[in-house]
Amino acid sequence: MTRTIDRPLLEARTMIRHILAALVLVAATGLGASAAMAQELRLDPAKVVGPTACGDCHEASIAAWRDTHHFATFKDMPRTSEARSIADKMGIKRIKAEGDCVSCHFTSKLDEGKPETIGGITCESCHGAGKDWIEVHSDFGGKDATAETESEAHRKARWAQSEAAGMIRPGDLYALAENCYQCHTVPKEDLVNTGGHPAGSNFELVAWSQGEVRHNVWYNDAASNAEATQNRKRLMFLVGQALDLEYALRGVAKATAKAKYAVEMAKRAKRSALRIKAISDTGVAIPEVAALLKIAGSAKVSLNNEAALTAAADKVAEQAKSIASNYDGSELAALDGLLPSADAYKGKVYTP
Repeated sequence: MTRTIDRPLLEARTMIRHILAALVLVAATGLGASAAMAQELRLDPAKVVGPTACGDCHEASIAAWRDTHHFATFKDMPRTSEARSIADKMGIKRIKAEGDCVSCHFTSKLDEGKPETIGGITCESCHGAGKDWIEVHSDFGGKDATAETESEAHRKARWAQSEAAGMIRPGDLYALAENCYQCHTVPKEDLVNTGGHPAGSNFELVAWSQGEVRHNVWYNDAASNAEATQNRKRLMFLVGQALDLEYALRGVAKATAKAKYAVEMAKRAKRSALRIKAISDTGVAIPEVAALLKIAGSAKVSLNNEAALTAAADKVAEQAKSIASNYDGSELAALDGLLPSADAYKGKVYTP
């Protein structure tokens, strides 16, 4: 089944999100010593509300999150010898408070004008800093209104307003998954070449999202933390593979030296292209897959080719967004043989 989508509304939301992101950086220039750090972070600390605010309504999700690697990284990661070794090479004294570690491994909130680390990878790491949207997205139409009594018109307006204010909802699968790949492909060349950080993890969207907090509240009962439906997993798999190719190409595009980072990103791009070929070979019958295969085959993965590789990555992103927006997974049954089994899920596998 193909979903009906309001293209102008989607484009408007995307434009508003980009404008808000730009305004964050502009505003940060007036924050003194905290400004530099604010610009390095993926989330604006001045707009972070923290997981407790989300837990007021999403108790089951917060409970599940507290039993995950995303939660545990706050205490565990800085204590590892690997983290300390990388930090020393990068000249980082406080892993939780400075340098490249903070942006991906932690969540920071403004406290008396200074960013303070308040947790590991939290709700807002995936769904956007909540200050501007948390009240909007939980207002069902008045004091006594509930999710069950909310009108359809109010629901659509609430979603649109929340997204315009910076919320990344589960329905926007590309934007949600993009947050994963922005960290799991490691966007910092120096962190790899100088610090010795791995050039990304062996990340795959289905396997890594179905083992712990399943990012599935909207599609299943939150209390059960149930596994995604087969249709949802098909869609996640395909969008994830496209994003893997996109961010591998972006990594090579930004690489400046023929060193570990460039080599590993080039290898990732090659692996991604082969997976796109395997997807095409299943016979899945949507035009975006053919477009992805063509882009992967024509991209020249080499140093000093930033403009062409960035353009190729942008084209991949267009196809990934189209897949996420226009399909629900029922058209992608041919992919079932490529989906990871539960044995491959990252971390604990919950039994509903």
